[in-house]
Amino acid sequence: MASKAFPQLILYRGFDCPGRHVWSPFVNKLETRLRFVGLRYDPEIGSMREAPRGKIPYLAVQDDNKTELLADTTLVTRRLIDNGLMKDLNVDLKPAQKAQDLALRALLEDKLAFYQTRERWINNYYTMREGALAALPYVARLIVGPLAYRGVTRTLHGQGTGRFTDEEVREFKREIWESFNDLLVEARGNKVSLAARNEDPNTPFWVLGRAEPTEVDATLYGFIAAGLVCEAAPESRKIITGFPVLVDYARRIHDRYFSDYELWKDMQQ
Repeated sequence: MASKAFPQLILYRGFDCPGRHVWSPFVNKLETRLRFVGLRYDPEIGSMREAPRGKIPYLAVQDDNKTELLADTTLVTRRLIDNGLMKDLNVDLKPAQKAQDLALRALLEDKLAFYQTRERWINNYYTMREGALAALPYVARLIVGPLAYRGVTRTLHGQGTGRFTDEEVREFKREIWESFNDLLVEARGNKVSLAARNEDPNTPFWVLGRAEPTEVDATLYGFIAAGLVCEAAPESRKIITGFPVLVDYARRIHDRYFSDYELWKDMQQ
């Protein structure tokens, strides 16, 4: 009996920039998650109109006779794990470690993401409009941009981030990045991590100090990469580059899993 062909994966990233990370931390997160387990995929641009749940990124899983579109990075990962296409990175964690991993992901996805959205769409609107909507003709950007701005403003006000001052949001962002930097300082010196790396200075280390990555590592790398390449988030870039261990962590992951990608300028200097 012939073995079943492995499905083709197409990752829709929303940006036309092959060979580079994009401005979306969630796109980078999913891309990193696929590369952690060696799953091959084809990058495409895609569109919000075609995206399930109206969200980018989304993933097309093409089998012999059908194509399934999956959206939401967490749900995509779960589906691929359930279908036996992807390894569960957290399967061997103890309950307390699983809770820590989940809490750290939530800190990035449910806190920092809103602070960064404010920085991009409110504080640096024109740069964000031209970057995020680059696939649209200029006239269309003039129409869609204000709609996006108003939608973001309403969302941030309802969620609460829109009610803070710029200085308060700046401190919230710095506090989160500093906390992750502190975790990584400890992880880099962890004996388990050092043994796994054989003291090779170029081998990655991981947030929980383990020998292999967990789910939070894909998320954190996605946010760092987005923060370093997004031209509409200069404040976040400055904060991130102010923590050398964050940069070291990201550089090692880039070199191992994204050697075919352009390295962001802040890390080349």
